[in-house]
Amino acid sequence: MTRRTVIAAALALLAFAALPSHAQSNWPEKPIRVLLPFPPGGPSDIVMRVAAEKMQAALGQPIVIDNKPGAGGNLGASEVARAAPDGYTWLWGTDTLTTVNPHVYKSMGYKVEDLQPVTVGTRFNQTLVCHPSVGVKTVAELVAKAKAAPMAYASGGAGVPGHLSMELLQSMAGFEMTHVPYKGPAPATQDVIGGQVPCGLLAGPTVLPHVRSGRLVALAVSGSTRSPTLPEVPTMAEAGVAGYRADFTLVMYAPKGVPPATLQRFRKAFVDALSLPEVTEKLRASDQVVVGNTPEEAAQVLAADSRKWGEVARRIKLGLD
Repeated sequence: MTRRTVIAAALALLAFAALPSHAQSNWPEKPIRVLLPFPPGGPSDIVMRVAAEKMQAALGQPIVIDNKPGAGGNLGASEVARAAPDGYTWLWGTDTLTTVNPHVYKSMGYKVEDLQPVTVGTRFNQTLVCHPSVGVKTVAELVAKAKAAPMAYASGGAGVPGHLSMELLQSMAGFEMTHVPYKGPAPATQDVIGGQVPCGLLAGPTVLPHVRSGRLVALAVSGSTRSPTLPEVPTMAEAGVAGYRADFTLVMYAPKGVPPATLQRFRKAFVDALSLPEVTEKLRASDQVVVGNTPEEAAQVLAADSRKWGEVARRIKLGLD
């Protein structure tokens, strides 16, 4: 009888241990909110809207995309960092939320450790563009023109990839342009197209159609390799700025403490959506390369990029309120 009692108790414990997994399997039971801390039209918006339809089919619940721009992404990121870790609130934005902002903002409204990396979704370039009326076609020509007379450039906001990349470029190439920040790359692009600001270092996916149409002139891309969609445009290093490299990524984050099973199921639905041939091709056409790595790999990439951009921010003395 004692042996039977022990066996029964062991079976009961095994059944009890399995309960959390079964409970988690009920997720999701209501719409899932993905917060984007930048305005519509930018790289993060393009990717999420392409993936959302596929994810909804896999998860059986609507994916609600919520754009909450402001303060270089800090407003949206802080809202997600404070959200309940129940799997119904996620953050999709640039790597700068955890690799750049901690080094340049005095106060972000959240701590990096309050956001858990889920996956690096895609990798993309920034593209240096100018209005055709500026009359420059190379980085060297722009540098010479900026040294001869005051000029300005647009970015998607203070401390975002375009701003940081341009400040790095100016530091390395020895010239200065006045920074004109916007609330996202889309409105910045529109003002460069309209001639209100002569140039901009902006997200490749946002400026790509306007470069193809001839409304903007592309001088160089920020990354370590050329864009697959603009193979004729050199990298900054190829354009004469030796050692320049500014690759950026889009990352899915979760509030710290989301159950592992929920996190993995959401990640799988997201990565599976990005990996579909038609989605991969569509993103590639917008100058984005799908990555889809694990949470552990994403954390390693972000840690390395944080060290790199921290050094850059200190070198150029970049600080924001």
